[in-house]
Amino acid sequence: MSEHYYTQKPTVKSDVHTTQEMLRGKTYTFLTDAGVFSKKGVDYGSKHLIETMELSEDASVLDVGCGYGPMGLSAAVMCPKGHVTMLDINERAVELSAENARRNGITNVTILQSDLLEKVKDKKFDAVLTNPPIRAGKETVHKIFVDAYDCLKDGGSLWVVIQKKQGAPSAVKKLETVYSEVLEVSKDKGYRILKATK
Repeated sequence: MSEHYYTQKPTVKSDVHTTQEMLRGKTYTFLTDAGVFSKKGVDYGSKHLIETMELSEDASVLDVGCGYGPMGLSAAVMCPKGHVTMLDINERAVELSAENARRNGITNVTILQSDLLEKVKDKKFDAVLTNPPIRAGKETVHKIFVDAYDCLKDGGSLWVVIQKKQGAPSAVKKLETVYSEVLEVSKDKGYRILKATK
C-alpha cells in the first residue's frame, strides 16, 4: 500500500507551495506540502464544514486531523475570545499548521502532534471538528467519534464532514449509538455535514 497522509513521518519528497483561500469571507495564505492531505488547496469537504460550522466567539475547539490548518485556523478566527487545539499524527502537517498560524497572524491556537486524540484525553471542549481520515479505515474514523464524545463538555458538539459514498450512512449509525442527537445540517455535492451533540 502506498503511503498516504495518515502517517507520522511522510517519506515522500517535500514540495512546498503556497495557496490562497477565501474561507468565510476572509483570505488566508497557506503553505502546503507533499505528504499532507489536500496539498493543492483546501478540499471541498473542509470548505463546506468551515462555511457550515457554528461556534461561539469564546468557544474551546478541537480540530482532529488538522492537516496544514484550514479548519482549525478558521475556527480560531471565528472564536477570538476562545482557543483552538489542533491535532495531527503527521509531523509535516503539524509544522505547516504552526507556520500557517504565524503567516495569518493567528495566536489563539495550540498545535500538537498526536495519534488521534491521545494528547487531549484529559481536556474538555465545546466543539470538536473533523474531516476524518477515511483512508485510515472505518475503525479509526469511528474511534475519533467515540473519543471526541469523551472530550466534549455536556451540550458540546462534534462537527463531521463525510462523503455519502465514503461511509456517511454508517457514520450516522455509529454516531447515533454514542451521541444524544445527530443532525445532518447540510449536504452538497455528495458531502454531508453532521452535527452530533453530547
